[in-house]
Amino acid sequence: MLGDLIGETTGKRIVRRVLSSDPLKVEVSFEDNGNMLGTAVNGFGTYSSVVRADGAIYGDGAGAMTTADGELISWKGSGIGKFGPGGAVSYRGILYYRTASQKLARLNSVGGVFEYEVAPDGKTHTKIWEWK
Repeated sequence: MLGDLIGETTGKRIVRRVLSSDPLKVEVSFEDNGNMLGTAVNGFGTYSSVVRADGAIYGDGAGAMTTADGELISWKGSGIGKFGPGGAVSYRGILYYRTASQKLARLNSVGGVFEYEVAPDGKTHTKIWEWK
């Protein structure tokens, strides 16, 4: 069951690189900012995606977020996606967090179910809910 919205970010895809052409495997890096548990964060991450024979996209990756006072949240995750009009991409998946921050410690025991949208111009929007 989905719980509370625990995070939301907006950002920009900054690099795309082809790792393989058969099957197509692409590596993507991005930067974003927003909030986690009501705390402002700046983040970055990299994921790789493989286009499956049926056109679905499987991706997995890792990244980190920092707070204004220098606390760190790292994450790993995976998801399934699909292509949209004009080169847009839409993913759904799960993230797992790790932090030493006392105020964000709740993230250490939360699975974060996400929606990640990439517009044709590379702008990103992510929403993350607690998985209960």
